[in-house]
Amino acid sequence: MSNLVPFIPDSAPFTPEQRSWLNGFLAGLYSTAAVSTNPSVDPPPSLKIAVLYASQSGTAEGLARKVAKELKLKGHIASLISLEGYTPAALIAERYAILIASTYGEGDAPDAVQPFYEQLCLEHFPCCENLSYAVLALGDSTYEQFCKFGIDLDNKLATLGGNRICDRVDCDVEIDKSFAKWKVSLYARLDDIVAARPSRNVPSSSVTKEPSTEGDEPDPVSTYTRDNPFLAPLVDKRPLTHEVSSKLTLHMAFNISGSDVTYEAGDACGVLPQNDLRLVEEILHTLNFSGQVPVQLPKAGSTTLQDALHNHLQITRLTRKMIEAYATIGECQPLSGLLIPEQQAHLEKYTYDRGLIDLLHDYPGVLHDPADLVAMLSRLAPRLYSISSSPHAHAGEIHTTVAVVRYRSHNRERGGVCSTLLADRIPTGERLPIYIQPNKKFRLPAQSDAPVIMIGPGTGIAPFRAFLHERRALGSTGLNWLFFGERSAATDFLYREELEEMYKDKHLTRLDLAFSRDQDHKVYVQDRMLEQAPLMWSWLQDGASIYVCGDASRMAKDVDSTLHTIVGQQGHMDSESAKDFMQTIKDQHRYHRDVY
Repeated sequence: MSNLVPFIPDSAPFTPEQRSWLNGFLAGLYSTAAVSTNPSVDPPPSLKIAVLYASQSGTAEGLARKVAKELKLKGHIASLISLEGYTPAALIAERYAILIASTYGEGDAPDAVQPFYEQLCLEHFPCCENLSYAVLALGDSTYEQFCKFGIDLDNKLATLGGNRICDRVDCDVEIDKSFAKWKVSLYARLDDIVAARPSRNVPSSSVTKEPSTEGDEPDPVSTYTRDNPFLAPLVDKRPLTHEVSSKLTLHMAFNISGSDVTYEAGDACGVLPQNDLRLVEEILHTLNFSGQVPVQLPKAGSTTLQDALHNHLQITRLTRKMIEAYATIGECQPLSGLLIPEQQAHLEKYTYDRGLIDLLHDYPGVLHDPADLVAMLSRLAPRLYSISSSPHAHAGEIHTTVAVVRYRSHNRERGGVCSTLLADRIPTGERLPIYIQPNKKFRLPAQSDAPVIMIGPGTGIAPFRAFLHERRALGSTGLNWLFFGERSAATDFLYREELEEMYKDKHLTRLDLAFSRDQDHKVYVQDRMLEQAPLMWSWLQDGASIYVCGDASRMAKDVDSTLHTIVGQQGHMDSESAKDFMQTIKDQHRYHRDVY
């Protein structure tokens, strides 16, 4: 019998993910066959496991790579597969599956994964009695629909008869502890499953190693990460809005020359912020704690309480975890009452727009040990800003476009932790810790002559400024169409001079503007899209790619609905046919969204 393992060639009509899965399947099948040709040797004590991920910004994919690599080190046959382009039928064919799922927008599956989940939810879909699975759900507890897609996926597979290998874990933005806890449970259960099989004694030399699959690809190596950021000098800071505007939006530039920090147009810049030292001092004064008392932090080790509150811990918003800890320490019945399921709405109302200082004032005299304070606070999360520069046009620099958040709530002036730091507390010349968050699903077309339609109101303009400069620097000939919107042209026209110059010299083929407050009735980007419906349809017929960046809760949904309307009207389609058309351009990687 030949020892050659068949494989699916690159020319086969499959997506990379499907091809990877099929090659992994054939590798597992033929490696088992190769071992069984020796009747004196049993197969190795391992499981064939599909590690599946649903990722929007790359976090789920990174975690899935780690899991796949660790499973292989444990002797399992692990294949790494994106749920983009994957089918429920392929999932049902698996015996063991691990799913790492990000929630996107308002509780949705990541854009590219929605077709998989919609098909999985069809009533006539077959049952999963032979599938054993585990789910890790990723989300952000500041959103109402925390981890909703992962929760829904877990529940759906259970409803279809699947068997949970271990309980689902829901991870907040501070992911390390939850991820580690879930892996301990998962690996222990997999060890139990292997141990329950008949005993096998296999010489290591007799085990046929499967060929390399997607999971064997090296992890993207980056010298600078969230835990090891690059200290970049802030070299430019200027307002993009007029001084009389009701908003302040800043253009920021960081110097990365001489470093190995690299990025692509479409990526995000992560900034590690600091809390306002005045707020830190108020908290210390309210608690009567010394800022110099030593405390222990999970990753930073030993530091002072002041440094912990200033640089490492989240103090400007309340979470359920904080309320639970505070209520337990202080035996505080009013707070404990908010934690019962029936009071969820009241809990959300209390925590909304409040921070640690409000809790200390509302329920004083509870904390007496700095260690208790540190234990109840989450790690201060980095802020991600879409990069608004091109690596080819702005060599040695990273630009971001930052809307400064300020508001008054519960009789206090408040603001965004990072945006007010950038606006008020970091002068030009000082260094800030930054890193690159790749966004592989938000890239310009590979074809330099492909037309692009960009829809980005407000700071959603950021990646499109990068796209326009990138296409010019690379000599791309494709047509460029931008929809931009803000409140008023006189005060809030971000990057006005650049965009008008690009439009004047025809690099920007079309520039459609929607300034909502410059007329009696409000006008938004989706209104301008409808006005240009015939031309948009023509561009789509010519192969244009659509990019949307900005607010997920309203703008992105309204734009998506408008696109469906345009396709239906101009293509003379009913709603189902328009939906199918939109799905087709998603499958062709011609519809991209970077929404938050």
